Amino acid sequence: MTDLKRTPLYALNEELGGKMVPFAGWEMPVQFAPGVMKEHLHTRAACGLFDVSHMGQVVLRGAGAAEALEALVPVDLIGLKPGRQRYALFTNDAGGILDDLMVANYGDRLLIVVNAANAEADIAHMRRAGLEIEPLEDRALIALQGPAAEAVLEAVTGAVPGKFMDVAEVESSHGDLWISRSGYTGEDGFEVSVPARHAEEFARKLLAHEACEPIGLGARDSLRLEAGLPLHGHDIDETTTPVEAALTFALSQARRAGGVRAGGYPGASVIEEQLAGGPARLRTGLLPEGRAPMREGVPLFASEDAAEPVGTITSGAYSPSLERPIAMGYVPTEAADPGTGLYAELRGKRLPLVTAPMPFQPSTYKR
Repeated sequence: MTDLKRTPLYALNEELGGKMVPFAGWEMPVQFAPGVMKEHLHTRAACGLFDVSHMGQVVLRGAGAAEALEALVPVDLIGLKPGRQRYALFTNDAGGILDDLMVANYGDRLLIVVNAANAEADIAHMRRAGLEIEPLEDRALIALQGPAAEAVLEAVTGAVPGKFMDVAEVESSHGDLWISRSGYTGEDGFEVSVPARHAEEFARKLLAHEACEPIGLGARDSLRLEAGLPLHGHDIDETTTPVEAALTFALSQARRAGGVRAGGYPGASVIEEQLAGGPARLRTGLLPEGRAPMREGVPLFASEDAAEPVGTITSGAYSPSLERPIAMGYVPTEAADPGTGLYAELRGKRLPLVTAPMPFQPSTYKR
């Protein structure tokens, strides 16, 4: 793992007993001593701290920053007010999803957070479009998730953003903190961009709170699956559109047909056609019968003896909260209605499952 990058919290992760593994070009903790199951349940019950410093952080400044970035996404960024954040999607000419990202308006700048595996490609994509961006290599990113996250963060910083997708800049003894009330678990929580030189001391202060424990990538994945949140490169990619991926909530009305700034982004005609007429397939939740988890790549069939698959599982795991296997994947639109029976082929056997609404675990975002 000598060619892998390390986050500013690498030494702390090792000290805390993190099992380090390669992930998107970085050495990251997949789990700590309690293990994935206990870490998952602790986050749902109290507060989990996640090192997400591998994510790409980019700043965009200037009077025309929102307009320039809006040309690359089907999202209203001109209307994004200071102190707010929005989920966005980079699309290609076929309407496929190059990456999903967060865009926060801090007044004098936009902070863009992209997936670690796509950071270099996303930066190149923005620069090809003429955006003058500033990649941030001197800041770490820490996520606090769970019902006690607000109390933990407020005890250390003295202030937190008020509701889901609010952002705030807080001066602290740990440097200038850029805080968003968001995350990737379905729980109320925060993501905090902190100067790298202060990251370890800041994390230690948070972990000193009795409710807060370090959580690895394993539980992060099972938490986001319960929350019905897609992972780029698995559940969404450049061959899936936002409509197929059931991400139409991210397609702003201002950018849709009839909107004040309709279209004008890559793949707009494909996406508008699917919005109007419906896609041929949809991402949906899946509930396998029995106790065996069904993982990514498992084919789905309309009947026990069907010759050809009709879909594929893109993510699957055992749900610690529901105490049963769950999955998500793509099926024909007509099969996406909750309760539709399908079969998955697992180790040469056809096993039954049904489509289900997502999220599997109700979200607790502070509205």
